[in-house]
Amino acid sequence: METPASATEQFESLRPLLLGLAYRLLGSMKDAEGVVQDAHPRWQGADRTGIREPRVFLITVVTGLALDRLRSARATREAYTGPWLPDPVATDVLGPLDRAGLRDTVGYSTVHLMERLSPPERAVVVLREGFELSYGEIARILDTTVTSCRQMHIRSGRRLAAGRNRFTLSDEDHAKLLTRFLEAAQSGDLAGLTELLAEDVVAWNDGGGKVRAAPWPVEGRDQVVAFIAGQITRHPLGAPRRVDVNGRPAAALAIDGIDQVVMIDVRDGRIDGIYAVLNPDKLGHITT
Repeated sequence: METPASATEQFESLRPLLLGLAYRLLGSMKDAEGVVQDAHPRWQGADRTGIREPRVFLITVVTGLALDRLRSARATREAYTGPWLPDPVATDVLGPLDRAGLRDTVGYSTVHLMERLSPPERAVVVLREGFELSYGEIARILDTTVTSCRQMHIRSGRRLAAGRNRFTLSDEDHAKLLTRFLEAAQSGDLAGLTELLAEDVVAWNDGGGKVRAAPWPVEGRDQVVAFIAGQITRHPLGAPRRVDVNGRPAAALAIDGIDQVVMIDVRDGRIDGIYAVLNPDKLGHITT
């Protein structure tokens, strides 16, 4: 007979995977931790004699709880002060990343892009691409049809395609490009900055109303260069230090004493997305 201790051990062995799943669905580590915590008593109270695959059972529970929370969070995010960005999270707490699908679906730009999707569409993308569940399994989890899941996946793929890169730099090259970007910004090398940025680059700053940040995305190379130049002219830039965030190199630094984490997205060798998270409530899951 299974003991409560063995049931807890089984749950704890899956906790990193479940936490990574909930984060992909929510973009908030605090909410993800809450969802996984809420899943534990459901596992303890379940009749496990009929559960053949604990992993699938718990994925089902966590997905349902996360989607409920995501639906209620949408109104809050729409009223958020300035652009809302996902929490940057240290790579080593995001669960397994041993497959390309797991790495891709937890990438910072991908988690950000998935805000464009409805909660069920987001779940289909994460469960299919990240966790390699069949359409049949996903249909049972979402209480819908296989055809509907397949259509949602195709539709979501089209909506995400413009912002997702099929070919990515190695971590080493990604880190080098980020370092060149920060060095150019710190030294006021505007020509160097311009060379590093894609023409349609977008910079997001998330201060959440807690610290001063750009109240809307800054779009276009000239505008982004001017914005960065203005920031550096007015405020001293602290020495950046490398951190590993969402499976990729990022930088933790301070500008005018305000801590932030900066991540970049790259297309065709140039930076086409810059994400700066300054909201102190979102910086608690970074290992510096």
